[in-house]
Amino acid sequence: MTSLTHKRTHLALIMVAVGIIDQILKQIMVSSLTPGEPFYLIGDWFRLLLVFNPGAAFSLGSSSTWLFTTIQLVFVVGALIAAPRLKTRWELVGLALIAGGALGNLIDRLFRDPGFWFGHVVDYISIGSFAVFNFADMAINVGVIVFIISLFFAEKK
Repeated sequence: MTSLTHKRTHLALIMVAVGIIDQILKQIMVSSLTPGEPFYLIGDWFRLLLVFNPGAAFSLGSSSTWLFTTIQLVFVVGALIAAPRLKTRWELVGLALIAGGALGNLIDRLFRDPGFWFGHVVDYISIGSFAVFNFADMAINVGVIVFIISLFFAEKK
């Protein structure tokens, strides 16, 4: 793979791109949708539904917003620190997607109501009876899958 500086740069570029795309999509949704009123795309199975989530996935831990903010900040910084140690391009892409998703949701927690460090995350994708989520959440999940698969196919040293 590339040099240590290049690994960190590549991770940062992917991470920031995911964070920017996430924030653009969230702004479009906040500007276009009314909270709690579904916009049906495919019957009642796939819809856009604007909610502001103080918790983690599935709205768990809604009273621990500060903790999720701290974890996301530590993860974003930790991913940048860990980048030079990654062995394959796919490990880097997986970690960058996870960090990018964390960054997107971290921005919400830092700058959205009800206030700094306690902001609620904008969620808007609703499928069936599953939880409402966003682009950042998708990036995190895809990143985890890519990272785990990369570990299975990594050469043993």
